[in-house]
Amino acid sequence: MTKPPCAGSARSAPTTACSWSPRIPPYKSLGELIAAYKASPTDFSVAGGGAVGSQDWMKGSLLAKAAGQEPKQMRYVALEGGGAVLTALEGGHVKVGAGDAAEMSKHHAAGKVRVLAVMAPDRLPGELAEVPTAREQGVDIEWPVWRGYYVGKDVSDADYKWWADAFTKLAATPEFVKEREARGLYEYTQVGDAFDQQVKADVARFKIIAKEAGM
Repeated sequence: MTKPPCAGSARSAPTTACSWSPRIPPYKSLGELIAAYKASPTDFSVAGGGAVGSQDWMKGSLLAKAAGQEPKQMRYVALEGGGAVLTALEGGHVKVGAGDAAEMSKHHAAGKVRVLAVMAPDRLPGELAEVPTAREQGVDIEWPVWRGYYVGKDVSDADYKWWADAFTKLAATPEFVKEREARGLYEYTQVGDAFDQQVKADVARFKIIAKEAGM
């Protein structure tokens, strides 16, 4: 056992992207993609940079569910990282790619792929500022990718509080903000009880979808 998570900050906001290849219909919104997926799910392969059960698989599963499809029926293509997903999209080998905003933003700005939605609570700054969230488009999907820090079960409450306070102060420093932005990351800071609740809620959602997928 451990104490509740101490602090977390999102690595990146998940995105759903569709290739601009002339061989693939140029969907311009998440709603258009979902409608097409629902009409003919076997025509859609969804690429992700991880195996079944990974974060990218989860994003694809949420898309499948939004289209009224079972996640276990999804044609998921497990690739070696986000670079491989982008290569497959740009080459027209898959129709949909699930990935992180940080790795897709440059390709979106260059017109090589089209990011249809971000699965974040709010729109993102920078090159994806014009891309609406899934919820803005009437699709109830939110799945931020976070990373966090934990302390062991024997750490005192006083020491736990010290670390939580330290992370709160650190996240607000110009140095931390500069480092986060340099790595293409987005602010999503949760500390103490708030992060604990976020972790538990996301794990509960993952278990439900994993069970539905027969995992």
